[in-house]
Amino acid sequence: MDRRKFLSATAAGLAFSTTAPRALAFADPTPKRVGLIGTGWYGKIDLIRLIQVAPVEVVSLCDVDKRNLAEAADIITARQPSHNRPRTYEDYREMLAEKDLDIVLIATPDHWHALMAIAAMEAGADLYLQKPISVDVVEGQAILAAARKLGRVVQVGLQRRSTPHLIDAMNKVVRTGKLGKIGLVEVYSYYHMRDRRNPPDGRAPDHLNYELWTGPAPMRPYCGMPWRAFMEYSNGIVGDMCVHMLDMVRWMLGLGWPTRVSSAGGILVDKQSKATTSDTQQVTFDFGDLQVVWQHRSWGAPPDEKYPWGATFHGDKGTLKASTQSYDFTPLGPGDALRQEALFEYDKFPEDETEPRLERHVASAIRRHMLDLQAAIENQGKPVCDIEEGHISTASCILGNIALQLGRTLAWDPATAQVVGDEEANRLLRRPYRGEWVHPEPADYA
Repeated sequence: MDRRKFLSATAAGLAFSTTAPRALAFADPTPKRVGLIGTGWYGKIDLIRLIQVAPVEVVSLCDVDKRNLAEAADIITARQPSHNRPRTYEDYREMLAEKDLDIVLIATPDHWHALMAIAAMEAGADLYLQKPISVDVVEGQAILAAARKLGRVVQVGLQRRSTPHLIDAMNKVVRTGKLGKIGLVEVYSYYHMRDRRNPPDGRAPDHLNYELWTGPAPMRPYCGMPWRAFMEYSNGIVGDMCVHMLDMVRWMLGLGWPTRVSSAGGILVDKQSKATTSDTQQVTFDFGDLQVVWQHRSWGAPPDEKYPWGATFHGDKGTLKASTQSYDFTPLGPGDALRQEALFEYDKFPEDETEPRLERHVASAIRRHMLDLQAAIENQGKPVCDIEEGHISTASCILGNIALQLGRTLAWDPATAQVVGDEEANRLLRRPYRGEWVHPEPADYA
């Protein structure tokens, strides 16, 4: 089966699953033993969605923040059917040393993803790994190599691929040719999400092990700002928001690697904050006869208030706007406009309505992503956002940031995993690690 047929078949299966029951009928009903590393906001959201749809027993939780850890233990004890209280750990290495987990969810800051993912796979677990999978390109290569060598299933938390209304848009608009020839896709975020504060440096709170939190990343003085404000721990708004929409476009259109990546922008408006991420940036991903162009501004107004974060597909027969909330297709000439909004499943999951801080419009997508992971584990197949797909989307965004840093276009060769004719850029594919921590290498799993 070629890639496009495979994607169409997968989409059709997930579209059918919009009427999925509360839990899938699994061939093996024995609960999988699950651990979560990173018990903050999205870690709990992901884990609770898994509990909602699959036979699992959460046995381990890990976080360097004692408050987060205790709160998560209370919540999961109440939410899981057994009401057993999970074991708690500060150091992920101690948790994984038990070697008794079937599935590990990783929802830590990005700079920890690679080491934790590889260690979890070496301990015998399959993974649900949050996006972006890595903070540098070589880390992603190493995770992919380890997954293949060890035979692990890895689902990446790019859940647009499991979003019911977006599956509908792909099937009814993209696959049917309603857009005609697509020559440009604009992807964008205009959320005011970059932290604009400038607090003083100080001492980390007693409930946070800041040394272990920092791990392999550069040590910055503690100031209480969110970690996504700093390139030392993330890849900025491109690594956080662009990776979702770029991955969605790649999935819908059956795209692989971009051949050329360029970028412009920087800190152009908010020059007072301690944040080291860009407040304005454009990245062009060149796929040959298709350009995918990202733009974010963490200031000003969005061009379309209904679509402050999303993608616009420009075809010679029509236009498709797509986001986590909805999609709108507008034909150019005869034909019917189409619209669909996010699926809420309060009839099946009434607890969604009262769960604090839940992105309610995304819950149905996460559940389907978790079901897809379970199916891949049972069948020993690849999930809809297999680690290779997550690596391509993540690394493409990282190349965008490197292009901005160097001020030039990068030509990418996926066969060699190198920037063509640019040794300076290739050196930036691997970040230095701090102290005792050792950077993983794909050659270790050749």
